[in-house]
Amino acid sequence: MEGCYAGSDRCISGGILSLRRFIEEHREAINHDLISSAGIEIGDIGGSLSWGAFGSFVKHLSVDSALFRELHPEVEDWGTRLRTNIILADIFDVLAQINSNLIAGFSHKKSKKPERYTRPWAKKKFKKIGSAVKRNELHAWMEMKRREANINHGK
Repeated sequence: MEGCYAGSDRCISGGILSLRRFIEEHREAINHDLISSAGIEIGDIGGSLSWGAFGSFVKHLSVDSALFRELHPEVEDWGTRLRTNIILADIFDVLAQINSNLIAGFSHKKSKKPERYTRPWAKKKFKKIGSAVKRNELHAWMEMKRREANINHGK
């Protein structure tokens, strides 16, 4: 038979046999992904879910799937939506602080101190983060950077 040789996992039924071995090695993670993503269980493979469809399902699982996290423990924490949301909340906080500093530096109004983005696991409101830079300090820093840029450009 074409493509079939001794020791090969992929003969006529080799694809199914290798998928069966894979299922046994990762049963819990696969069952979790099937239930949470497709609403079916491992027992449905070969029945309402064909072996080919199951192979495609496994091949295209996302990085936040239980199977991916099991196969790649070194990036387990990075493959979750929670981790991404934590990073985005941290970026939001930093940008809010920068915005507050810019408002204080360029306006004659005192800016409000920014509040941290609310995390759902926080039981109480976070304290405000930092304080705005004083306008004269920001202007002095900006003037110093402008002069440095002019010197570097030969002006």
